[in-house]
Parts: sequence; C-alpha cells; structure tokens
Amino acid sequence: MTTDGRNLRQIVATTDVHSAFDNAAPFLTHLHALRPTSLIVDCGDFFEGSGYYRLAGGTIEREILLGLYDVLAPGNHGWSHHFDPDLHRRTVCANVVHASTGDALFRRLYVADVDGRRVGVTAVIGRQAFHSIPAAQRVGHCVTDPLQALRDVILAHVHEVDSWVLLSHSGFDEDRELAAACPFLDVVFAGHCHSDQYGPVRVDGTLVVKGRELAEGYAIAAPVGRGWGAGTTSFPDRVPSVVPTELADLCSQIDGVKQQLAATLCPLGAVYRHRTLDRRSLLLDLTARLRRGLGADAVILNETALRAVPLGDTLTHGDLLSIEPFANQLVHAHVPESARSDLPGWLSHLTTQIGPLVTAPDPLPDAVTTVLTTDYLAETHLGGRTHEAGLRLDHAVQHVLTAPGTAEGGGQ
Repeated sequence: MTTDGRNLRQIVATTDVHSAFDNAAPFLTHLHALRPTSLIVDCGDFFEGSGYYRLAGGTIEREILLGLYDVLAPGNHGWSHHFDPDLHRRTVCANVVHASTGDALFRRLYVADVDGRRVGVTAVIGRQAFHSIPAAQRVGHCVTDPLQALRDVILAHVHEVDSWVLLSHSGFDEDRELAAACPFLDVVFAGHCHSDQYGPVRVDGTLVVKGRELAEGYAIAAPVGRGWGAGTTSFPDRVPSVVPTELADLCSQIDGVKQQLAATLCPLGAVYRHRTLDRRSLLLDLTARLRRGLGADAVILNETALRAVPLGDTLTHGDLLSIEPFANQLVHAHVPESARSDLPGWLSHLTTQIGPLVTAPDPLPDAVTTVLTTDYLAETHLGGRTHEAGLRLDHAVQHVLTAPGTAEGGGQ
C-alpha cells in the first residue's frame, strides 16, 4: 500500500522511454506535478536507447525512477538494472522465476488505494521480449506463461483487491489477447511494441492503452463510476520557466551529458544529409562493406540494432549514439548446425524473434558456416562468438555515414 500520504486519484503510465532525455525538463516537471494525485508506473524499457545511457551508464534513469515512480515493470532493455536493490523493491513481475527453484524473481503484486478502491497492480513480460534480453543477463532466469501467472496472482489475492491493473511488456496485439483471456483485468497498460497503436481499446470489460514512447507522452487511467476510464496524452513541449528544486540537480546532470552529445564528429556524406536515417539502406551498404573489408564469408545484422534518427549536415556524438545506442561489438560466429540444412527457415525464425535482417550476400549461400554479426546476435541467438572482429558497430556506422559519394545500398 502507498504510505507517503498522497491522495491518489489516477494511474499514470509511461513506457519505452529508452533514455530519451533531449527534452527532459518538461517530461520530468510534468510527472512531478502529477505525482501528488497519481500512482506513477512504467511498463519497461526505461533504460538504453540513447547517448544519455551510453555516457552516464544508467545513473540518470535510476535517479528518475527512484524520485518519481512507484511501480516498475521490467523490460528487455535494462533488465539487469532491475536487480539494483532500490529498483528491485519497486519492480513487479508475475511471470519470471529462478530457473532452478521456481521462486519469483520480483514481487508479484503491488496494492494501492486509488480513489477509494484497492487496486492490485501486477506485471508480465512477453516471451519474445524476455528471450531478446542478452543471454548473459538472464542466466538462471526463466519466463513462464503470462496467462497462467496472472491467474495465479488473481486467485491468491482475489479477496484483497477491488480492481486489477496490468503493466505489460509484451506488445499491443499480445495485450489484447491477454485482455480477452483475463476478463478480471480492468486496465492493461501496454508496452514493448513501438507501434502507432495507443488505444484505448475496450476488450469486453478491459481497457488496453499505451502511452507514447521515447518520453513523448503517457497513458492515464482512473475509476469512473463502477468502472474505469483511460486515455493517452502528450507531455508539454515547453521548457518550464521554473524547475522544481527537487529536480534541479537531475536536470543539471542531464544538461551536462547533453553538452557532451552535441560535439561534432565530422561532416555527413551527401546521401545522408537533412533526412531521417533509413536503417535498411544504411545496413545494405554496411554489410557489403564489412564483408569485403573484414573478409567474412557472410554478414548478418538486424535492423533493430539501429535507430532511425533525423540528421543534419554533420554527425554529432549524440547522433551516432542515438543511431547505434547499444554498444554492439562485431564478432565472428558459427551458424548453428541445426540451421545449416534450412538457412531460409532459420532466418525466417530469427526474424520473428528480433525483427528484419540484412545479410550479405543475399541470399546466404547454402555452404556458409560462419558469419560476421553483433555480439548480441551471436550470444543470444547463434550460440556464442568464435572470435572478435576488432570493430564496434557504431564505428562501422560512422564510417559509412561520413564516406563521400553515394551509398552502395541504393540511397534513400
């Protein structure tokens, strides 16, 4: 139960913030203003995705979450941060357990009084999202069926709670299916999907709603009559004239990192200037260059390793770390033996797990047994690296973006 004396009237939910702090002051000030009457929750992936995370190592995100948020759902990005003792106390998830004991990794339920109702807040992470966590971060962890986990929580606490709210890091379509299968849920706050589906959508008696990602907005739900109402809204664009004293040091820290990210690296190649980056076009050029330059039999990269970022005349440090925010290393890896008899089928399965792929050559030759790829793909989906390539993905991206002439992948 909440114990800080606040008079909670509603629940405010962010999702997939991904360390997007370029316009942090309005976002933080607005949440601070909502906090006296709002239970503030997050649906996962608050960490990783920008230069702020790369340079500050998650300290900014941790301070925001501890200062402004009540309940956190873990996402596939920043998974390990939820085991920090202070963040762990705020993290809720019903369907991840210790692989050896079956004990829950996080508390399964948070109960709060919201407008006179005892509201049970629980969370789940989808199987696909869980399996996209880097393998080294989830050693000894296991995901269970979200539906069964939810039913278990409800049965254990049905007499303690008036309303049920789910924080889900699964994807909007999956959340609609969960809502259909769990009529006891009043509100599902969705996350993970990065789509233009925000809702609210009513599935029988359950509302499914998602806030705008990248700190652009939030979802909100509140008791209305005997039921619930829900909607979405954006954070203000304007920088506040006065930043609350409690946020001054945090905003100063963010501004310091922002100055580092503004440093210019070099001019952009002509085909990349004054447009939003086309990830596939860049990767087509990059995989061809890497195959030639590093003498690899084949190259496999996933589009989701990069972000589509608006570019100007020059490439800044912030641009580069926003385009490639995950510090991937390039490595050599074996194609799994089980995949060699059906490479198209294996690539199709891989695509369902991590999103669109770009390969060089395309299609891959039947005889290929080793590939150049990222350490993330090698360790999470290919069974581990054989040896380092001695090059980071962001350095390779910088070389392509700043090379003169026309992109070999066909431009944009």
